Amino acid sequence: MPGIVLIGAQWGDEGKGKATDLLGSRTDYVVKFNGGNNAGHTVVVGDEKYALHLLPSGILTPGVTPVIANGVVVDIAVLFQELEALSSRGVDVSKLLVSANAHVITHYHRTVDKVTERFLGKRQIGTTGRGIGPAYADKINRVGIRIQDLFDENILRQKVEGALDQKNHLLVKVYNRRAIEANEIVDDLLSYVDRLAPMVADTGLVLNQALDAGKTVLFEGGQATMLDVDHGTYPFVTSSNATSGGAATGSGVAPTRFDRVIAVVKAYTTRVGAGPFPTELFDQWGEFLSDRGAEFGTTTGRRRRTGWYDVPIARYSARINGVTDFVLTKLDVLTGLETIPVAVAYDVDGVRHDELPVNQSDFHHAKPIYEEFPGWSEDISGARAFSDLPKNAQDYVLALEELSGSRMSAIGVGPGRDAIVVRHDLLD
Repeated sequence: MPGIVLIGAQWGDEGKGKATDLLGSRTDYVVKFNGGNNAGHTVVVGDEKYALHLLPSGILTPGVTPVIANGVVVDIAVLFQELEALSSRGVDVSKLLVSANAHVITHYHRTVDKVTERFLGKRQIGTTGRGIGPAYADKINRVGIRIQDLFDENILRQKVEGALDQKNHLLVKVYNRRAIEANEIVDDLLSYVDRLAPMVADTGLVLNQALDAGKTVLFEGGQATMLDVDHGTYPFVTSSNATSGGAATGSGVAPTRFDRVIAVVKAYTTRVGAGPFPTELFDQWGEFLSDRGAEFGTTTGRRRRTGWYDVPIARYSARINGVTDFVLTKLDVLTGLETIPVAVAYDVDGVRHDELPVNQSDFHHAKPIYEEFPGWSEDISGARAFSDLPKNAQDYVLALEELSGSRMSAIGVGPGRDAIVVRHDLLD
């Protein structure tokens, strides 16, 4: 049975939660392998809407074991807030597993994140201020705190004191903030130990044994390809590997065990935060996409920047992730447009680029080269087969498929859980 990687193909917010939910009832494990509570999935189940930030969206599917793997940075307060919120709505959260090797976000990570971003002024990255970057920085600098450290108070105290020795100098002398007491951090983290203990496991071992036993394991990426710290629009990126390669390092499962890579892509393009965005719209059509698509961040509430579909980005994502299937979401948002522009290439100082420019400065100055496709006016929210879609909508999907480098296997036609057209089974 397969190991399946599910990632975002653009700058996030593509609707990965919907795609995960589509697979959920046929999946045994759903694994979050990167990021923290700096991204969100919105999943609609019947009349209920769930906004998840740290938890894998598979936690909403009965019978699925949700896993927070080693590549994630965990804000434990947020973890329990989300678990309590779901429990209060009748969701069973008892099967959640958390990697002993996952790193912990502390109060000082959030503080450093916020003051550093403010200090950057006009050069701000647009972080969520939730301590994600500083926690990953500590991980790389080998002064991070892991989940397993909470179960040995002496080790925990030593690590907190070591981390604060440097950070307090930074906070006091550079940012004119108060020093943070080690006891404050240690006491806070220890307060979660009893509740956390039953969830902690060697999740890499659990997942490999599940695959050995023929179980289906879905590896769910946070953020998206263009926010990957290595392959995205650096420095306007997240602090982890959100591409398919990150699923291996972030979970302890070898890449040879992945059978399918599914990338979620919107029928147009959005991004949150600063950074280049070649197809960004500043006119009434940008407002149209934002309003019709309800383009506000699940985690931050920030209004998303909007633009037309970007073929070079989709093709880039297909290439570096090894995409076998695209899930195209929010096709219904385009209903009513007379024509739909699609960026098929870029113009950079008079030179055509069919692929992403390797130079970041060129990407900043890239101007989209558009082809226009006929739109449709029919309501497509009730479509459940590809043949149910208007011909122009079918042609639009087929054109994107040909241009983007992999097949469009499923198409979102509305916000509801079942508002999706499946062209190719994602598990067969």
